[in-house]
Amino acid sequence: MHPTIKKTIDINHEKHLVFLVNNIAALNDFKFSENEINYIQNKITKEQTLVHINRLSQQVFIRFSSQQGTEENEKIRKDGNSIFKKLKAEEVTHFSLIDLTSHKDQTIALAEGIALSAYSFSRYKTDNKDKAFNLQTIDLVSPAITEQEIEELNHIVESVYLTRDLVNQPVDKLNATQLADFIMEQSQKAGFHAEVFNKTKIEALKFGGLLAVNKGSIDPPTFSVMEWKPAHTVNKKPYVLVGKGVVFDTGGINLKTPPGSLDTMKCDMGGAASVIGTMIAIAKNQLPIHVIGLVPATDNRPGKNAYVPGDILTMHNGLTVEVLNTDAEGRLILADALSYANKYAPELVIDLATLTGSAVMAIGEYGTVAMGTANDATFAELEQKGFETHERIVKFPFWSDYDELIKSDIADIKNLGGREGGSITAGKFLSKFINYPWIHLDIAGPSFHLTESSYRGKGASGVGVRLLYQFLKAKTKK
Repeated sequence: MHPTIKKTIDINHEKHLVFLVNNIAALNDFKFSENEINYIQNKITKEQTLVHINRLSQQVFIRFSSQQGTEENEKIRKDGNSIFKKLKAEEVTHFSLIDLTSHKDQTIALAEGIALSAYSFSRYKTDNKDKAFNLQTIDLVSPAITEQEIEELNHIVESVYLTRDLVNQPVDKLNATQLADFIMEQSQKAGFHAEVFNKTKIEALKFGGLLAVNKGSIDPPTFSVMEWKPAHTVNKKPYVLVGKGVVFDTGGINLKTPPGSLDTMKCDMGGAASVIGTMIAIAKNQLPIHVIGLVPATDNRPGKNAYVPGDILTMHNGLTVEVLNTDAEGRLILADALSYANKYAPELVIDLATLTGSAVMAIGEYGTVAMGTANDATFAELEQKGFETHERIVKFPFWSDYDELIKSDIADIKNLGGREGGSITAGKFLSKFINYPWIHLDIAGPSFHLTESSYRGKGASGVGVRLLYQFLKAKTKK
């Protein structure tokens, strides 16, 4: 459970307190002693933005901000993580966050940083489970933030938590069928429509990529369609989100062999999880926008009648694909979903996928590689929301030269383009299945952290949910 953020106007001066200030004089009304004020002033003079006062029975934090902008907001989120760690050490389960700046975005950033830091994945632990620390409530005091905005933030945090849970789940607890069941369950809770195609329907639709990847599995594939379409929407044509749902990737016949390369492959459905989380956030916050989410799902294993290099696949749109490597499977299942999305005549399609190691090698875990056919203005809007949420995107070139690298001698295209420009040739492969404005987001870097990454935590980060939610929300204001 995520901590609940509540708006209040009453301040209990005996409770644990977190202040957001841009003027030290504003603290004079809050029972700070002269020594404490001098201590705070001295720390701030030395350019320390976060000050902690331990009154033994009361923990007090002062976050001083003299700047504004997206970089400062991210620093505030990270200081929220520092605050959470000390609250956890002191086993503080309730506290008040007091905004003395009236800077709405900074106050939300601090609450968000603390709340997202409180996530943990411990459902399979048995030792001392009943004694596990759980931050429960954040009482928010701010004249700048409405009840509705706090409710919106709670739904976003909850959606990120659910996304992280999905990615952190091992495949023995979350196969393709169980992922589809989760989608149906959440559709009832959040209020969007959902439908799951079984293997028979997938075969009828001729999803050659999804069926090929699934051939080595004992579990059937699924294809889930989510739709949020309230009575009054700002768009005539839907926005479509597509998420790669490889619930575990062994590499198939091209088995992953480097040490550690298999350890985290439960995260290969990170794109699907982010699409699900985004749909939940949009529906719970009742955004007046028509959005469709598509999730092709399977595991990729070398068993049974597994597909092999040299196979020729016929995809949903009729294109033939020469398989050069069975570990380039994500693009195969995405291709069918992107082809299927053409039926909606969409305004824009965005796909998310933990697709290539090349993206990680290019920019590390610090951002998402982006490319596609959408216009520059759309990319700029998404890039801006990336800076605001600190889920940054880096647009890669998409020159026609790269098309040459995926031409096949015996089929229309091949599923691998070589080592050079690997993330781009993967995107070029996907581009053969679209007929609409499209953005491809390769989240292989930021989706899963092997070590703790501030409020993003260790393991699944839930990247993409906050970015896409804010991007689509902005569309409702135009």
